[in-house]
Amino acid sequence: MFSKLIYRNAKRSRKENLIYFATLVTAIASFYIILSLGRQDVILFLKEFESDAIDKLLALMPIVYLFALFLLFFLILFANRYQLNRRSKEFGLYLMLGMRKERLVVQLLAEGFLTSVLALIGGILIGGFLAEIISLTVSKLVGQGIIGHQVSLSLGAIIYTIIGFLAIQFIALVILGGRLFNQEVHQLLYEQMDQKQDMGHVKGNVLHIIVGSVLLGVAYWIALYHLIDFEGMLVFVALALGSLGTIFFMRGFGKLLGLLASRSERKSTKGLHTFTVRQFQENIANRSTSVAVTSILITLSIILIADGASTLLSSGSDLYNRSSSVYDFTVNGNHSGVEEFLTSETMVVYVEDLNLLEMGRMREQDGLTGDGMARSLVDWSNLREQLIMALPSDDREQFLSGETQGYTISSENPEALNLLGILEIDATEPYLIPESSYNGLLKAIGEKPLNLLSDEIALYFNPDFVQFDDLERLPVLDDMLEKAAKDGHRLMYINDQAVSIRPSIPMRGLVADRSVEIFTAFIVPDRMFEQLLNTETYRSYWNFRIPQTLQDQHGLMKPLIEARDALKASGFEFESYLQNFGRKLFYVVAGSYTILYMGFLFLMIACTVLALQFLTQMKQTGQRYLTLSMLGAKRNQMKRSMHRQVLWTFLLPLSLACVSAVVGIRAMIAFVMIHIEHQALLYPIAFIFASFIIVIVAVYGIAVARSADHEIDRLRWKPNVD
Repeated sequence: MFSKLIYRNAKRSRKENLIYFATLVTAIASFYIILSLGRQDVILFLKEFESDAIDKLLALMPIVYLFALFLLFFLILFANRYQLNRRSKEFGLYLMLGMRKERLVVQLLAEGFLTSVLALIGGILIGGFLAEIISLTVSKLVGQGIIGHQVSLSLGAIIYTIIGFLAIQFIALVILGGRLFNQEVHQLLYEQMDQKQDMGHVKGNVLHIIVGSVLLGVAYWIALYHLIDFEGMLVFVALALGSLGTIFFMRGFGKLLGLLASRSERKSTKGLHTFTVRQFQENIANRSTSVAVTSILITLSIILIADGASTLLSSGSDLYNRSSSVYDFTVNGNHSGVEEFLTSETMVVYVEDLNLLEMGRMREQDGLTGDGMARSLVDWSNLREQLIMALPSDDREQFLSGETQGYTISSENPEALNLLGILEIDATEPYLIPESSYNGLLKAIGEKPLNLLSDEIALYFNPDFVQFDDLERLPVLDDMLEKAAKDGHRLMYINDQAVSIRPSIPMRGLVADRSVEIFTAFIVPDRMFEQLLNTETYRSYWNFRIPQTLQDQHGLMKPLIEARDALKASGFEFESYLQNFGRKLFYVVAGSYTILYMGFLFLMIACTVLALQFLTQMKQTGQRYLTLSMLGAKRNQMKRSMHRQVLWTFLLPLSLACVSAVVGIRAMIAFVMIHIEHQALLYPIAFIFASFIIVIVAVYGIAVARSADHEIDRLRWKPNVD
């Protein structure tokens, strides 16, 4: 009999509070997804060459999980308290019929356990399904065939999800059961009378609104113009001021809502206008802090979802962006064994555009300068002078006055300033690349060879490290070189011999990943390379690409992995595009999974709190609807009034959250914390973000309205009410 009572009550509770049960299922699903991350295809793939970074990411997941459990604990505590308040008369009746309080608490724990088990089953099943979908989707994103798909079911994730969720559910029920144990029967039967609400004074409420608006304004100003000052400490100041401003604003605004009820006598008796506004005012004013907190959570949710989604949206182009990358593999060394292996039957199927890259530093001139420094063979003073004259007037004055202390290379700088900074690093003892090596790279991308004259060089700028808008053409430098050639001036001397500089040439990465980390180099004729090279700095690399025919048949990733495995077996040192690709993919995973997870969690908690808060107030003021029915109000009128209350209850915190989120997103975009590659897509993407959040909030609002409709339908109606 007792077990049947537990089963029936648990079933009824789930039916009457479907919003809360659905939230639990969603939370459990999200817990499983985040804990099973280590079993997903993309993580298994990344472990092969980013194992340290992946281990750090997976070590972070338990912290994220514990933080999520901490937040969910308070949601469960709040929701279960709402459930107990709903059933207080039922519990009082049980006690009157002779049930002991200990047995009543055991009944509550058993009902909670049964509900938790069902939520766990549903959540783990949904989470497992979504984890598979996510794994397959990301595998598709990075290329079909990178790895054989494995079922990502994680027993450890299931165990930790069950233990964590049951623990916080048990603690919450014990706390609430203790409170129930200390209540008397008459308190449960008749419930506590609503306390008289303090709406304050108009002047005080206006002051709250003004203080809140000022704090929000200061927070917005800091976010938009001073976000990264003092090494980012102002981020926390902006968050603190924004949070306090939201709380003050909500507190003052909620208590002033009563002015709307008396604004118009014509509306005061039409469609239960006054009743609707008063109910809304009471709901907001009495719980202004919790409403403000939900607004803050929604703000953070929008910003986090925008950040995570922008990472995913930009990842497609970033992952496959090979505008500067040419080669798929780079093998170190110039001994005959490397070339012999790369042209063997084992590797020839994977090798195309095989090219030997040679490079090294320019040797120094004999003797020392007056400062005891080695003499450079390069004299680029004429070029430096021309670059300084090409600077904007403010920067030029700083150079001429000697006030410049250093260089910052950035895409936002004038081209001439970046060129000065780059050449100052290496121009006195530059790297040299023979023309034949670079011609091999140009051939791989379908460009014409350089065909340099004996007294001609080309300036190379590494696109992986140099920030220019367009490395295919440098307008300031090209105009300078063309003018010098036309006037017969020489801008550079090497070993006291005048040399001319070839205007812009196609520039690509020299190797597959990062084995050559240089900013600039001189591309010189092969004979000049042999004459000027410091042999102690000589290095060589063999580069090649996966044949296009093989890519067309099997995609890029599968041949890359097969070629990598063959090179591993050979024992040669090498690097591959997989390392570059895996590094970018890791940033996508680390920068989107956890951020999106926390964004969805904040949104879910905020919406659930708003929903339960409204339903709690609906329960406490249910007698008012009976009074309205006695005064002649029809059921449809009361439902329309209640629907408006739901709309306003969700719309108020959402509206302020959208304003704050717009400022936050705008600030993060300005300071390159949120990256949207195509600025033309910025507003459509922002609209999609906002629509997604609004849809989720609307779903919760509709569910609340239906639950409230059910509460109204449960009231006892007189025959003439309808």
